[in-house]
Amino acid sequence: MDTTIHDEPSVPTVAVAGHKKVKGVTNIVLDHHRAAFLALNHLKDLSHKRIAVLRGNPLSSDAEGRFEAICEVAEQLGIGIDPELTVQIDIDVPTPQLGYPFAKQLLARKKPFTALFAYNDISAIGSIRAFQEQGFLVPRDISVMGFDDIPGAAFHMPSLTTVRQPLNRMGQVAAQTLLERIEGLEKYPTEIAVEPELVVRESTAIAKA
Repeated sequence: MDTTIHDEPSVPTVAVAGHKKVKGVTNIVLDHHRAAFLALNHLKDLSHKRIAVLRGNPLSSDAEGRFEAICEVAEQLGIGIDPELTVQIDIDVPTPQLGYPFAKQLLARKKPFTALFAYNDISAIGSIRAFQEQGFLVPRDISVMGFDDIPGAAFHMPSLTTVRQPLNRMGQVAAQTLLERIEGLEKYPTEIAVEPELVVRESTAIAKA
């Protein structure tokens, strides 16, 4: 899981959240283009045009592919991703501190935005705290979109709109695929993409005029 494999393994191997194509490995991945579409189209439907983005730490295997998908889908939807409204997360902590200082960086740039698409739910929650400290209300002033749908997302104040990454489903697909490969399935896919789901809660609303 979330492990980089460089060489062809000697046994049947399935990687969850693996993104490098390696001979002999089946990667179970989230459909990041679909995830980006669900999130950005939701914000577009709410009339958001100036959307800030928190990019994931490069050490995360999902970071590069997720941001590339966001940029591609944004172009398709006619939404501009402004470099001045994009901040790179460069720390690796399992707390809302993951987003807090970087949301403060966004605010310090003094460039207006009406919505934030955070790398994950933890960074979204930290960002909400940073916005609130500066007197902004979520979602009245800034809508916030998370990613993952962690257990606490529904209980945060406000509850978090997010893209659900179906980890249980990904695990089921990985286990079934591995069993089939152990049983000698000759033809196996190099990648299986699992569909995400948009979960709309309280942290997103119609953009202020």
